[in-house]
This record gives sequence, C-alpha cells and structure tokens, in this order.
Amino acid sequence: MSETPNPSRPERSSVAAFVGATGGAGTTRTVVEAAWALAADDRSVAVIDAAFATQGLADYVAGRIDPDVTSLLVDAGAGSDAAGTATDLSAGLYALDTGDIGGEVAVCPAHAPFTRLARAKSTAAAERFESVVGTATERFDHVLLDVPPIAANQAVAAVNVADTVAVVAPATPRGTEGVQRCHERLADIGSGASLVVSTRGELETADIAVPATDAEETASAPACLGGDAFGTAIERVAAGVTGQELRDLDGDDGLLGAVGEYVSR
Repeated sequence: MSETPNPSRPERSSVAAFVGATGGAGTTRTVVEAAWALAADDRSVAVIDAAFATQGLADYVAGRIDPDVTSLLVDAGAGSDAAGTATDLSAGLYALDTGDIGGEVAVCPAHAPFTRLARAKSTAAAERFESVVGTATERFDHVLLDVPPIAANQAVAAVNVADTVAVVAPATPRGTEGVQRCHERLADIGSGASLVVSTRGELETADIAVPATDAEETASAPACLGGDAFGTAIERVAAGVTGQELRDLDGDDGLLGAVGEYVSR
C-alpha cells in the first residue's frame, strides 16, 4: 500500500453490488476493472462472487482455489466459528498482482462442484453471505459484489447488503429488456438501482456507457489503466458506485459530475 495519504479515500467502507441484467452482460469483467481503477487510486478492494453458476471470477486467480466463497458459506471450519458465522474471510481471499500501483485487489471467487453450489444458494447460506461481506468491510476500503440476474437467494442477499446497486447490461435489445426486468425485480425486493452501466456500447437508459475493448481476454486485465475511452468509462463506474472522486483525474466537473447525480441507498 502507498505510504502517501490519499484524501480521496473513504471514511468508511462502501459496498457496491454489480447486478447483471442478463447473462453474458460482462458483469464480472466490469467489476474486476472497477476494482483495479480503485486500486490505482491507492484503495484496497475486495471482490466477492455471488455469481455461483458462471464462476467467472475464478478465471482471474492462478492456481488452486480452496476454499472458495461457497465453502465459507456452507462448510463448517472453512473460515467460520462453531455457530456457523463467517469469521475468517482471508481463508477464501486471493490477492491479484497489482504490480507497482499503490492499492490492493483481492477476490473471493466461487469455484465448486454442483452439489456445494446448490447448498450455497440456501436461505441460511445467504445470511452468511451478508456476514462475509460485513467481514470484508472491516478490512477493505471498498467491497464490490459480482451478482447474477436476481433469481437466487445469494443475489438478493448481495443487493440487500449493498450501499449502491449498479445494473450492468449489454448494449443490445436484450440488454434493454434485461434492464427493465432488473428494475422490476429490484422493486420486488424493496430495492432500486443507483445507476445503469451499459457494456460494449451505449444504451439509451444507461448512466455510463463502457465501450468495447480489444482486451477481452481475462489475461489482459486490467485494461482500464491505459488512459483510453474504456479506462475513462471504468473510472466513472468506480466513482459512481463508491460516491467518491478518484484523485488526479482531469475534468472540470470530475468523474461524478460527468455522469450526473447518483442515488445513495
């Protein structure tokens, strides 16, 4: 971590849920890139997986993943106390190589057989998911959640524990339909979207449009540090979900001003 004080760092940890409006929206990549943008601003960031079915976050981890986030939720002894409360998140955290930037990115991915994935979707496991996120807020400046379309207990838990909710959708007609459906599901559980992010182009309903990038492969991450249009859009996403300006970034209105007012829950 950088020893230089960063006045833009938050006074309290923030939790942001990135909710995919459809499958294949690019939610996982958007979450990871936003984490890197925050780390480049000397922030510590944890990314926790709630997309158990796709397990895309695991692709960013080299080597064996044991335990994973589902282990923390269902296996006694894997980072939990006798009562089943998650106590040792570090057991399932895997640090990404941040090179010479000042911050820290650690991910807690899902990487499990089907039987454990099914158990991790139970109501009790969802309650423990909220406990895992709470533990992460004690250590990290920001906690970002990779959330699938809202159709399972852990997705609901992720939204409930979040300070802000970003709906992520591809810039396609399917994405437009998915955004409307996601708004309806969020309303059903007493929540709402703080902002809408479109990927691979612009949606009329999006607050921030992230353009396509040639660096699509997992191994090419992070692609947001090059100062191009993709990187600038990701920085806006990071600023939007945290409600915090990133320092040393140009623009008369700053990144938050460039994308308007965000709703804080």
